This record gives sequence, structure tokens and C-alpha cells, in this order.
Amino acid sequence: MTDILARRTLERPAGEQAIEDLHGVLDQLWIDAAFVPAMDQMAFTTAVIEAASNVVQHGVPAAGADLLLGVELTVAAGRLRAVISEIGAAPLDPVPNLDGPADAPLDDDALLEDYDESGRGLSMIRALVTTVTVERQGDTNVWVLSRDSAGS
Repeated sequence: MTDILARRTLERPAGEQAIEDLHGVLDQLWIDAAFVPAMDQMAFTTAVIEAASNVVQHGVPAAGADLLLGVELTVAAGRLRAVISEIGAAPLDPVPNLDGPADAPLDDDALLEDYDESGRGLSMIRALVTTVTVERQGDTNVWVLSRDSAGS
């Protein structure tokens, strides 16, 4: 198991204040992990904010539930990782298949989304990190973003 060198978490109602708070959490992470190259910090931060903003803007609560945004950020040797959770969310339909390297071709539906605002965000996230996965865990849609970093 890889040792975690820095960790930060956030859980808030999925609203604009959660995104503001997430900016502060990321700032604190980079204080703890100042050894991570600036380019990796910037790319990872942008991907995390974009994914969290996607939850806030497009997340749908399950019937009778309040939608929460959960974020766990970790820095380990060679790897930056974010687990972004849509807690209390309706299942994604369909679940995007975003796993794989950024230069791997997207499916036809994803390519068509590139011309639409939300599709550009998903494509941007994929280009900024090494891997992206999305899965359903109980009442939560879980996005896992990771970026390889030689400096961490």
C-alpha cells in the first residue's frame, strides 16, 4: 500500500458554497504537498473543480434525499487522487465510461457531447488526469480521478 503524504476531505450540501469551500481545501492540500510540481497541481485542481462543479450543476438527488458533495483528496508517491461523491444521488443514466488514458478514443455519444457544454467538461477532466472512473456505490455516484505525478 502506498503511503499517503497529504490528505484533505470535504462534505457539504451540493451547492455553490461547496465549490468555494473546495477551492480552500485544495489550497490547503498544496500547502501540505508543496513538492508536487505546479503543472500537476494546476491540472489536478482544474479537474477536481470541474468534476465537483458537475455534481453541483447536474447532480440529481434521489427521491426524498438531499444531495451532498463529498471530496477526498490524497497525495501519494507518484499519484494524486480525488474521490468525488454525489451522496444521496439518483443513479447516473447512463454511467459514463471514462476510464482509460486521455488519448484513448471516446465512444460516439461522448464525441457528440464535446459540442455541448457538459460534454466539454467531461472531456477536459479526462484530458487533465491519468484515469477517471465512475461507479455506483449504494446511494452514491462515485467519480475517481487520478493523475500520475513524478514530483509527488
